[in-house]
Amino acid sequence: MKNTPHINQTAEIAETILLPGDPLRAKFIAENFFENPAQFNAVRGALGFTGTANGKKISVLGTGMGVPSMGIYSYELINIFGVKNLIRIGSCGAIQENINLYDIILGIGSSTTSNFGSQFCLPGVFCPTASWSLLEKAKKSADTLGMKNIHIGNILCDDAFYSDDSESVNKWKKMGILGIEMESAALYMNAARYKANALCILTVSDHLLTKEATTAKDREISFTNMINIALTLA
Repeated sequence: MKNTPHINQTAEIAETILLPGDPLRAKFIAENFFENPAQFNAVRGALGFTGTANGKKISVLGTGMGVPSMGIYSYELINIFGVKNLIRIGSCGAIQENINLYDIILGIGSSTTSNFGSQFCLPGVFCPTASWSLLEKAKKSADTLGMKNIHIGNILCDDAFYSDDSESVNKWKKMGILGIEMESAALYMNAARYKANALCILTVSDHLLTKEATTAKDREISFTNMINIALTLA
């Protein structure tokens, strides 16, 4: 078993891992979707479990909120624990009229307000994108499961949950951004840099144009479709 300042491994970590932001959602997934789950981490409340789903070994870990947290966990999972496929499953705020509450977004690209990419000292602007193999498989799985209202496109990974720029949403909307979340860019950049596969699957929990929003109970139920897609990617 291996240890880092953030993961004290007490059980196996699978090559494919689901990454919700909320550690309690990781626990919920393990208890309700995994067979024979074993907890592998509890450091800093970042609960992690490994079990089997659809006959294949799979793990889940709560990463917390924001680019720095995702940057830490995805780096360690890839480079220290040998994880090959990292699937973020989370919520987002939609900013296009044709997207509704509970719709699912597959983030093919991740625009960002974060400066995370500056560490790579590139002579230009890097475009963080999902792994095509995971994206293609996720879309096929959604179709097979009979899920409708699946959107594929560019999302925004924003550093500010409460933005002081009241026009920022409309600016990103004009560029075709589908929804806003806070972790995908770090995940996609680390996966690209360290040769892993990554995908961000999002359920629309609120709409930043119409001001509609789901309740906590609604989110618990509606996230099931997203989880079922992610479970097929192991």
